[in-house]
Amino acid sequence: MARILDTIHKPADLRELRTDELQQLAREVREELISTVTSTGGHLASNLGVVELTMALHRVFDSPEDKLIWDVGHQSYVHKLFTGRREKFRTLRQYGGLSGFTDMSESPHDPFGAGHASTSVSAAVGMAEARDLKKGNYDVVAIIGDGALTGGMAFEALNHAGHLGIKLIVVLNDNGMSISPTVGALSNGFNKLRLSRRFRRAKAGAKHAISHAPLGKQVWQLGTVIKDGLKRLVIPSMLWEELGFIYLGPVDGHDISAVEVALQQAQRSNDKPVLVHVVTVKGKGYHPAEKDAVGFHGIPPSRENGNGGLTYSAVFSETMRRLLRDDPRVVVVTAAMGEGNHLTEAHREFPERVIDVGICEQHAVTFSAGLAAQGLVPVVAVYSTFLQRAFDQLVHDVCLQDLHVVFALDRAGIVGDDGKTHQGTFDLSYLSLVPNMMVSAPKDENELQHLLFTATRVAHPIAIRYPRGRGPGFALESELKELPAGKSELLHSGDDISILAVGATVVPALKAAEKLSASGIQAAVVNCRFVKPLDSELVCETAERTGRVLVVEENVAAGGLGSAVSMALHANSVKADITYVNVPDEFVEHGPQSVLRARYCLDEDGIKRKAMELFEETGGRKAGSPLSTGHPL
Repeated sequence: MARILDTIHKPADLRELRTDELQQLAREVREELISTVTSTGGHLASNLGVVELTMALHRVFDSPEDKLIWDVGHQSYVHKLFTGRREKFRTLRQYGGLSGFTDMSESPHDPFGAGHASTSVSAAVGMAEARDLKKGNYDVVAIIGDGALTGGMAFEALNHAGHLGIKLIVVLNDNGMSISPTVGALSNGFNKLRLSRRFRRAKAGAKHAISHAPLGKQVWQLGTVIKDGLKRLVIPSMLWEELGFIYLGPVDGHDISAVEVALQQAQRSNDKPVLVHVVTVKGKGYHPAEKDAVGFHGIPPSRENGNGGLTYSAVFSETMRRLLRDDPRVVVVTAAMGEGNHLTEAHREFPERVIDVGICEQHAVTFSAGLAAQGLVPVVAVYSTFLQRAFDQLVHDVCLQDLHVVFALDRAGIVGDDGKTHQGTFDLSYLSLVPNMMVSAPKDENELQHLLFTATRVAHPIAIRYPRGRGPGFALESELKELPAGKSELLHSGDDISILAVGATVVPALKAAEKLSASGIQAAVVNCRFVKPLDSELVCETAERTGRVLVVEENVAAGGLGSAVSMALHANSVKADITYVNVPDEFVEHGPQSVLRARYCLDEDGIKRKAMELFEETGGRKAGSPLSTGHPL
């Protein structure tokens, strides 16, 4: 039998379906999600939870004329299926295929791109204000989860919207989760409302009693004071009304008709912003995901990722458990990424010293500065791309005061399938430019554990960035050791060319050196290890000996290792021919790490090719007149 889903080419097609057809479509969508995402990888549980909500949104609103803005964008897969991208859905997160998030360049139905949390309400307020300034007449709807609502930016936007009194609809998708269970006082309030039978019984009982009294139906329709009073039985302070919003809900997010009624009611409000509180189940309709919404939040693709070594995240996790046991000063701070940073076991063992602050990276950093100011050693466990959100706090609250905060940056460099919002290709640059900050990257999983140990011993802010996925497979030494801060190591000797590498590029550089040796070119390979402070002595000594330098880093050209090397050579009057292998001045699209690294010559074959090109361009010369290629700054 033909699928109803195959007849949906645009959102308007949903409005032609009967109730029984909508229910059948919901089942088909879930089957498509499970089949596709278990193959391509991606965010499964969050999308299973918004199937009916997405259907209701597209039946009530007219996208793309009306603007539907999905916070984070990781739960927009159903939206993509309904907006002309069904036939390409199997290319989700594949190189050259559909993004795993909303993307303005992908479809007019994506009015705003996302990938980080808590941005939707701000963007929606801006779009609604632009609509009014241009005398437009369309709806603007922000769909935000209760997890993303823990971010301060969301509250800044809600406060502004209430102040403006602008026509705006905010749909709160309340499932009690971000990636992990949502934390915070606000979430506790949602839990009371979501789980409270008292509210539902009181409301139902009052409606029954009033409706059977003389003029009861009219009294109920007009009795906003009575209904507000019932809400206040459960929520003593109606936060949303205080912020200037009309509050509707809670509504069963899997009852399409109920959600449509609430959205239509919100649509009719012209003088105030409206918040529609929709309660959903993350992973709905797929028992494994309902049972383990955390485990099925994001699942890897069916292809293998890595080469058999431990993942860097797992090494970080085990090392932190050792440090927490051995050093009572150490605490770990995460911004709703406990599972992503593999901190579950550490939290189970040290529940008071592994602290989840919610999706609020700015607070996480300044909170950690407060911990450090009182003599503790906080380790901020954060994805590289998410630390960008707290740059001012890093500068003003940590580095300016030279506080001992350790930043453990997972997913640094080329991340892969999550794409341009998640690539960690900027951290070497934005961290290196701040005074007092030390910046390092391990060449393998064993060096990661030693750098983490070292970081708890230095008395300054220090960042350790490490890649997504598995390490090259080096055994972990049983004893943790302190590495000399700011010192590099020469891993391979050679007099023809110097390859200066850092982090995930070191092992490919060593393999490239072996291949170069077979071609008669002897390459020195330096594991720089610290980008700041750079080991200028070893860098200059190696560059001066070979006269040729290839700098390799999984980072943008401006401000990273290449810039540091260039300045060191200049400051020490070392002349060398230099080529820089890095990420050019562009945002890196989604695709497998291996494909993207090959694209930017960051794998062993690319490094070998660039080294041979430099050797051939210089005609076998030693240090002569400078010849630089690539992008040093």
